[in-house]
Amino acid sequence: MSKAFKFVLNRKGVRELMKSEEMQGLLSKYATAIKTHCGDGFEQDVYVGKNRANAMIFADSRRARYKCRKENTLLKALR
Repeated sequence: MSKAFKFVLNRKGVRELMKSEEMQGLLSKYATAIKTHCGDGFEQDVYVGKNRANAMIFADSRRARYKCRKENTLLKALR
């Protein structure tokens, strides 16, 4: 292995990539698939935080919260 190779991570570039519209679109696609698998009463949200874009799926109705608590619906949808 050559000792001349040195890798330097461009932190600013990675941060921009993690916050980009493309990343938000990808997260939205995955969140929609998970939400569809869970069924009615679940909602999704994609937002940009301090360091990256985030996707969130949550139970929005009383019936969905009950289903999630009793059957671990969100956890099973991630498999």
